[in-house]
Amino acid sequence: MAHKFINKVEPGETIDDIYMVKDPILRSTTRGDLYIAMFLCDRSGQLNGRMWQATETVYKSIPKPGFVHIQGRSELYQNNLQIIINSISAIAPEKVNIDDFLARTKKNISQMFDEVTQIVSKIQNPQIKAIINSFLADKERMEKFRNAPGGMKLHHSYIGGLLEHVHNMLRVASAVLPMYPNVQADLVLAGIFLHDIGKTEELSYDLAFAYTNQGQLLGHIVQSILMVNQKIDQLKADGTKIDQEIIDSLGHIIVSHHGEYEFGSPKLPAMPEAFMVYFIDDLDAKINMAESAIEEEDGDENWTAWKNALQTRLYRKRLE
Repeated sequence: MAHKFINKVEPGETIDDIYMVKDPILRSTTRGDLYIAMFLCDRSGQLNGRMWQATETVYKSIPKPGFVHIQGRSELYQNNLQIIINSISAIAPEKVNIDDFLARTKKNISQMFDEVTQIVSKIQNPQIKAIINSFLADKERMEKFRNAPGGMKLHHSYIGGLLEHVHNMLRVASAVLPMYPNVQADLVLAGIFLHDIGKTEELSYDLAFAYTNQGQLLGHIVQSILMVNQKIDQLKADGTKIDQEIIDSLGHIIVSHHGEYEFGSPKLPAMPEAFMVYFIDDLDAKINMAESAIEEEDGDENWTAWKNALQTRLYRKRLE
């Protein structure tokens, strides 16, 4: 039987399918009865799941995270769709089609990575080029870079999303930089390539998209700085000279690329190159969020529902 994707579930349906379960929690009602709250997910989204009259034995049998076969029904509660679960059982990962549960970029990963390599190969400064090449030569890191999601929920949240995001940014920068000859192109290209490199360790994506312990404790901005400094230390130990001004400039681009303190940047952009990376990053993230929001909604309505991350509804109608 074909999988019923989360975004296709309507109120009042009988559910008999396999989903990924995340964050199950055993709780008690005001009367003291136990129930289990959880998220049921696939590549199309997630819904709240509730299992009433639960037991601690059932709770302990649920993988955290993992795959489960559930039987139940969908219903609206306070205008939000949820799934009421009657029975639940764990399913071995090898018995599911992982592509149903982890969204993947629609673009060609090998082609994108080749184009990223070609663009950063245009960097002229030998010290900056040495730093970039040290990452490109790191096969394990580049394998993670090719496959990591660009985020958990907000933008490029799918396998290959980080690579797609960096690829888009580098292409935009290549188009824009000739208009601003005083902006140091080498710093912009290197800054784009490195700005989110920490996401290769911040996020895990074997069964579900989740934050690693290190990702929760440090975050990708700090992890990116640590990775870059580690590569620089290795280069210095091998006799490659890296000027402090280059280290500081690249570091500043990384720590300021969210653009605002409230969005997690330890510093605000203070160089033209940092402003360019920040605005290109924000542009690609916002367009991806907007396009994804429009694509995910069915029907012929002209407007999407309210999108909190964008603080607006989106106009869906295309011109003929």
